[in-house]
Amino acid sequence: MRISLIKMKNSANVKNKVAGKIPVIFALVGNSFITVIKFFGFMISGSGSMFSESIHSLADTANQGLLLIGIKRSTRKADQDFSYGYGQERFLWALISACGIFFIGAGVTIYHGMSSLAHPEVVVISPIVFGILTVSFIIETITLLIACKELFACKKKSFFWILKNGDPSTIAVFYEDSVAVLGVAIAFFSILLTEKTGNYLWDALGSIVIGILLGIVAVVLINKNRKYLIKKSIPAETKKRIIKIMESDPMIEKVLDFKSSVLDVGAYQIKCEVEFNGSALARKLYQSDFIKEEYEILKEDYSEFIRFLSEYADRVPRLIGREIDDIEDKIKKELPEIKHIDIEIN
Repeated sequence: MRISLIKMKNSANVKNKVAGKIPVIFALVGNSFITVIKFFGFMISGSGSMFSESIHSLADTANQGLLLIGIKRSTRKADQDFSYGYGQERFLWALISACGIFFIGAGVTIYHGMSSLAHPEVVVISPIVFGILTVSFIIETITLLIACKELFACKKKSFFWILKNGDPSTIAVFYEDSVAVLGVAIAFFSILLTEKTGNYLWDALGSIVIGILLGIVAVVLINKNRKYLIKKSIPAETKKRIIKIMESDPMIEKVLDFKSSVLDVGAYQIKCEVEFNGSALARKLYQSDFIKEEYEILKEDYSEFIRFLSEYADRVPRLIGREIDDIEDKIKKELPEIKHIDIEIN
């Protein structure tokens, strides 16, 4: 009973530690609430900037829903159809999410801003609008800090390394919430300038600027997930460490044709060819005295000697197989993110 409880606890811990899940859930809940209050602010004010922010938050909510689907589906275990698992579904849904930001968030927002420039509309500004933007700013900042906490938990890595190699779902939340915080500030000052000057141009320009920012973020995220879907290689320092581990083994002279790909967040696959050291392999075989003993027995009987050679030849590939297994275990022990290793002899 106690063992079962321990297993259940460990299983729950693994489930809760799925990369990117917590920031996406917080962002989804926060943006759902913000979307409602922003649309309310738009209906009472008619502000183009407020409309842009409403669409912005609606797009973020839908996108984070897609990210959550991707995270959930990526945790499915490998089966006969997908031998390496479903980890890359995370990148597929993140790509769809980024396209949503581009077409819905940026496209609709910029279009509305341009329409407002061509056909200015009366904006009714009240303290409620500024209150809504203030609440939105606070909530967006909180969800951004949650994403930052998870994304930059690894203090040994640099800021740019994390943005390049970190979990795409958390990075998406980080970028979206960063732009959201900036977007709220832009909307706040655009509406404030419109109120102070009576010129509706500021409101329309605010809408366009927010749309452009969304477009930039969308392009960055689309490019990032595109790389993962076309089999992005593992980080260079991880590759160097793997090769160093392999070439430090006396059995391996050189690593050739090293290939790798990212299967999921923290899950890598590598494939390479190696040149085995024949002398080291022979010394391994000669460690036991059985060869000398067999020689004394068989040196007068050629047919028995041939039988011995056949058995000896059978020992060689088994020994090579054990050595490769030992090397793979050594790599996985030091670098647990290496989930699949395929070492071939050149």
